[in-house]
Amino acid sequence: MSIINNLQSFKVDWIDIALTKVAVFAGALFIAKMWNSILNLEWYWYLLICILAAVKPLYSVYKWFKQASSIR
Repeated sequence: MSIINNLQSFKVDWIDIALTKVAVFAGALFIAKMWNSILNLEWYWYLLICILAAVKPLYSVYKWFKQASSIR
């Protein structure tokens, strides 16, 4: 079996996702603590990064809702 097939069948638990989010949040705080100049950016840069990072997941959720509503 190839690695790609193994990844396609990989399932995660909700606790794995939650712990990943906590780890990413803590890592981002660590980077901000160690690299003070990153906190000197204007507010709109953070908003832009937030919007750009949210586009793909929101589009995936939209496609899932659209597909789920057409199954009836």
